[in-house]
Amino acid sequence: MGRGRAKAKQTRVARELKYHSPSIDIDRLRADLGGAADDDLDGEVDATVSSGWTELYEQEEDDDEARASSY
Repeated sequence: MGRGRAKAKQTRVARELKYHSPSIDIDRLRADLGGAADDDLDGEVDATVSSGWTELYEQEEDDDEARASSY
């Protein structure tokens, strides 16, 4: 019996979301999510992330070479 009301509410909410486009303040959303603006980013962040991946990749290569030479 209660399924009809739930479905009707879901339909109503879906229509509101589809046809009503609220204005979104992107800067406030970014601040709420803790992200930095594009101009706040610098190369240091990318360098630290890529150096970590490089080290892991080099370790895997060394391990693969050691396994290959043991066969």
